[in-house]
Amino acid sequence: MRVAYFINQYPKVSHSFIRREILALERLGMTIQRIALRGGKGELVDQEDLEEQANTQYVLESGVFALLSAVLKVLISTPIRFFMTFKLALKMGWNADRPLVFHLIYLVEACQAFLWMRSFGAQHVHAHFGSNSAEVVMLAHALGGPPYSFTVHGPEEFDKPQTLKLAEKIRQASFVVAISSFGRSQLYRWIAHEYWHKVKIVHCGLEQSFYDVASSLPPHKARLVCVGRLCEQKGQLLLLEACRMLKEKGLEFELVLAGDGEMRPEVERAIKAYGLDANVKITGWISSKQVRDEILASQAMVLPSFAEGLPVVIMEAMALKRPVISTYIAGVPELVIPGENGWLVPAGSVLELSNAIEQVLSASVQQLSDMGEAAYTRVTQRHSIDTEAGKLAALFLESAR
Repeated sequence: MRVAYFINQYPKVSHSFIRREILALERLGMTIQRIALRGGKGELVDQEDLEEQANTQYVLESGVFALLSAVLKVLISTPIRFFMTFKLALKMGWNADRPLVFHLIYLVEACQAFLWMRSFGAQHVHAHFGSNSAEVVMLAHALGGPPYSFTVHGPEEFDKPQTLKLAEKIRQASFVVAISSFGRSQLYRWIAHEYWHKVKIVHCGLEQSFYDVASSLPPHKARLVCVGRLCEQKGQLLLLEACRMLKEKGLEFELVLAGDGEMRPEVERAIKAYGLDANVKITGWISSKQVRDEILASQAMVLPSFAEGLPVVIMEAMALKRPVISTYIAGVPELVIPGENGWLVPAGSVLELSNAIEQVLSASVQQLSDMGEAAYTRVTQRHSIDTEAGKLAALFLESAR
């Protein structure tokens, strides 16, 4: 089966789960076309990402004249469909999160994507995220393109489902994927009951090669790692407040912030203001192998997020047999079981976060190892990329019938 993938930015360091999904589908015998609006130039460090970049067609790299030519070709070949799709774009732009002009741009992008998919012979197209990428594939479908689906991750889609016109995108889709039971429940809130059957759960997954490394006990060194974009929703500033409390108690520890992002200057100022220069370091963007090495060199992974879907990095840490500290939000409690494979704290509570970290620092290597084994068992049972890709492939085949 020939399936097109449409993504806003691909490849992207923080979206390695999409690459894993595509490669797993290809292992199942599917032929995948990659289409993206833009690439991840400047931040890519993984060789696999660089290879994916070479295999991807980029809409915005075509140039203005090529895009206008695509619009003209579609208009001439299917004028009625074009004007019906134009009306749909106007409808999507009414009381939307972005001005109308953006939705007309999405129509232009859809024309180019439609022509590429038609040339490829795509039988289905799948998008990730319920924002502009889902709208582009919906418009391409209205132009005469293949049936479409999209994966909703959250939290952005759950913050503004009405202005994103999520209900309309789901109504016209063959199906929509939620990555957790929580995510499914949030979609149920915004669509009519008659469309609930369209919402399917397909977890993000890990390939076995990621965690197929020599098993190692957690280190004796008091070391934690937080992996993720430095941004407001991940809670790194709260984590630094908790670290300040621990330092004031005289505890010795090291924290690695693995990642980069728009809040890096603010995070760096907080590290300096709290006197944590000797305790906390920021790595910047690092490869998947380096992320794995940082997790293995730590006693636990901590991610005190304020808003999430279900973070892949939690799965990665658990697959590497490290317990996790995170928050009682979104799909996280579906994976992390307090006292068994990690700790969960109320989001925004610096005191409870500090207490959880202190429990990690005071735990024996054996205790941490036992929790890590439990984490490994749970995540590998629920988040195998080949199993989850198989579910998605079955949905694609059903859609194409």
